[in-house]
Order: sequence, then structure tokens, then C-alpha cells
Amino acid sequence: MDVQRAGTLDPGPVVLLTVMSQPVRGLDDSSPLTYATRNATMWMFVIRRLIQMVFTLWIISMVTFIAIQLPPGDFLTRKIQLLEQRGSQVNLESAQRLRRHYGLDKSYAQQYWLWISRFVKGDLGQSFEHERPVSDLMGERLALTVALGLSVLCFTWMTAVPLGVFAAMRKYTWPDHLLTFLGFIGLATPSFLLALVVLVFLVFYTNNASVGGLFSTEFRDAPWSLGKFGDFLRHVWLPVLLVGSAGTATLMRIMRGSLLDVLSQEFVVAARARGLSRRRVVLKHALTVAVNPMISIAGMQLPEIIGGEILVAIVLNLPTTGPLFIQALRQQDMYLAGALLMFMAILLVVGNFLADLALAFTDPRISYGAGGR
Repeated sequence: MDVQRAGTLDPGPVVLLTVMSQPVRGLDDSSPLTYATRNATMWMFVIRRLIQMVFTLWIISMVTFIAIQLPPGDFLTRKIQLLEQRGSQVNLESAQRLRRHYGLDKSYAQQYWLWISRFVKGDLGQSFEHERPVSDLMGERLALTVALGLSVLCFTWMTAVPLGVFAAMRKYTWPDHLLTFLGFIGLATPSFLLALVVLVFLVFYTNNASVGGLFSTEFRDAPWSLGKFGDFLRHVWLPVLLVGSAGTATLMRIMRGSLLDVLSQEFVVAARARGLSRRRVVLKHALTVAVNPMISIAGMQLPEIIGGEILVAIVLNLPTTGPLFIQALRQQDMYLAGALLMFMAILLVVGNFLADLALAFTDPRISYGAGGR
């Protein structure tokens, strides 16, 4: 008798025997593939994905270059307009000299090849506006951006997973309804708007004029030390809360829905029928399966967080790559904007690759053979 059809009738010994005959997932370590076969299959998957990553990044680099060139004019056009507004006269000869200086006299294909060939060698090029190497401009800003992104990622997972499990275990009770309401508020409120509200409250109602930034004034340009790291921890909590609000709400809803779906499956009922406690069934068996959708989207979270913190960084005056990226797009600073976009693309592609590998280890049912998943 099928378990689901039997559940609609009066439960009895037949249902119990049927349920108890089902294997409990996680208790049987056997696999249809031998270890050697699975290991070889995994290596083939890794090689195939690495080739796909290179091809994907090449396509992204072309799309990035085209997107930067879409606005009318170029960096030199804007620079000449700015010089004329300041009262400087720029003749045709000077304009041509500047165009040769910035390499804008070449065709789009030549400009793209010059940029991408240097990029793969580690040369990010020269910023048009700042007239400095892009690697120097990104420097500490990139490190702070990654540190902020990882902090938000840890905060999101450490908050969303327990809350999602708690809501699923108390389905349709007032704590579940409260968390659902707060989750919808977090999803509906843009992070930059929340940052503006918090900024106004802290400045005008607490008379705290030093809100914003990641460091106090005395540590802003100081070399890294234990004191500067402590000052960073005292400032970073506010951007982490603001940027992580929407991501926490999203993951909490995913965790709740996934766990509720797993709790209704037969192997959970079988584990309960074998006398296992509800806590052990949820934490040891159901949760390990319910977390798979979370792992599958984890690879996209870090670039999403870094992209989502751009406006928050402008509002709170954070020394991250966000404000630098907006300025580079406005000025059509090709090398600077291109390097930042490619950095985001690399994070996304590598993150998805690592998420797929994590899924392969956490769920042996997933096949990475030639036929795909």
C-alpha cells in the first residue's frame, strides 16, 4: 500500500509496517557508484566546468566591454567638455594627442584585445581619470569589499538557517507568522533606504555625527594594527546588518520551505516510526537534505552582496569598490570599470563552481556524469 494513499485512510499496522520498511536517508552509506568510479566522474566534471568557466568569462568580458562603450562619446569627450567648462581651449591637435595618449584612437576591437590580453597577464591597465594603475586604485578597497561581503555572508547564514528551522518546526503558529512578516519586510525594504533611515536616526536623534565609514578618523589612513582592526569591528556591524537584511529574509524563507518539504517525505516518517526523536530526525537527517537548495545558491550570494552594497556604501561613505565603480561608469573609465565588473564575474563563476562541488559531497544522489545532473 502506498504511504500517501494510506495516510488518507485510518492509520493502522499496514501503514506502520510500510513506513518502517522504507530506508532512512543518511543511515545507509551505500552508493550505486563505486568510490573509484565516482572519483573519476568528479574529475571529469571539474575539467568540464573549468573549460566552461573560461568560455563564460570570455563572453562576459566582451559583454562588459560593449556595455561600457554603449553611452555616446568616450572618456576623452567628457574630459574635453570639462576642460572647456573650466575656460581651457582644447584645439584639434591637443585632442588627437590626448586620444593617442589614452589609446582611444584605435578601433573597438583593438581596444578590447589590448585590454583583455593585459588582463589575463595580471595587468589591469591604467585608469583614465585618476591616471594611476587600476590595481593601485582597487588595492585596499577590494580587500575591504571582500571582508565586508564575507561578514555579511556569515551573518546571513548564521541568522537565516536557525530562524528558518525554528519557523518550520512551529508551522502556522504565531512565531512562524511573526518571522514571515519580518521576512517580507526585509525583502520589501531596499538596503539603501534602510541605510538612510538609520543614518538620519543616528545623526539627529543620538547626536552621533561620526556615523558612516569603516574606520574612525584617527585610523582612516593609519597602517593596519590591532587597534585599527578593533576599530573596524566596531564600525562594520552596521553595514553588515543593513546589507544582510534582504539576504537573511530570503534565505530564511528558503530554509523554511525546504525543511517543510523534506519533513513530509517518507524517509522522515520512517525515521520517526523507528523510534528516533524528533530533534534527531530534523537535525541529523532532514536538515542535511533541506540545506541543499541553500548550498546551490550560496555561490551567487557573495557577488550579489557586493553588488547590493554599492548604494549602501555611497550612503554610509564606505571605502569599498562600490563608489569607485559608479564613478568609473559615469566617466567611462574603461579599464577601471572593466576590472571591477570582471572581478564580480569571476566571483560569480567560481562561486557557482564551488557550490556544485559542495553539493556533490553533501548529497551523493547527485550525478555529475556526461549526461549532466
